Amino acid sequence: MLDIRARKNVSRAVDPIARVVAKLGLSPAAITLSGVAISIGGAVLISQGYLAVGCGVMGFGALLDVLDGVLARLTGRETLRGALLDSFTDRIGEVAVWSGLAYYLGTQREPTLVILTIGGICGSLVIPYVRAKAEAFGVEGKGGWMGRAERLLVFGFGVGLSEFWPILEVTLWTLAVLIWLTVMQRFYLTWKQLEA
Repeated sequence: MLDIRARKNVSRAVDPIARVVAKLGLSPAAITLSGVAISIGGAVLISQGYLAVGCGVMGFGALLDVLDGVLARLTGRETLRGALLDSFTDRIGEVAVWSGLAYYLGTQREPTLVILTIGGICGSLVIPYVRAKAEAFGVEGKGGWMGRAERLLVFGFGVGLSEFWPILEVTLWTLAVLIWLTVMQRFYLTWKQLEA
C-alpha cells in the first residue's frame, strides 16, 4: 500500500511546505477542512461532466490531506480529535467524488457504470471499517492492494483521462474488483490474527 510504504518519503517531501504553513499560523484542522471542501468542489465538477478538471481539483484536496498530518506532527498538535476529524473528512471526500461520478453517469444513462460506481463507494467504506474493527480488537487492520492512496490515484487518473480516452469502463471495473478484493484481504488478515 502506498499510504504505508511511501509515508516517510512523502512526509520528507511535504516537510518544507508544512514549515511554511506553520509560520503562517494555519492549524492542521484548517488544512483538513480546506482539503475536504476542495474535494467536494471537485466532486461537483465531476458531477457536471468536467471529469479532468474535477479530478485535478480532487487531487489538490487529497494533497492537503497529506499536508495536515505532517503539519500536526511538526507543530506538536497531533491529537485524537485531529485524527478523528482527518478520518471523518477522508470518508466524506471520497464519498463525494464517487457520488459526483455516479450522478454524472446517471445523467448519461449508463446503468452498468452507475452500479460499478455504487460498488466502489460501498467497498471504499468497508475497507476502513474492517481496519477500525480490527484495531478495536487490538490487531493490525492494514493491508491489501487498494488503500485510500491507491483508490484516489486510480480514480483520479482513470476518471480524469476518460474525458479524452475511452477508459472509464475499464477504470471502474478495475476499481470495483480490486476494492472488493482488498475488503476480503483485510477481513482475512484480521481473521487470521484473532483467536479461534
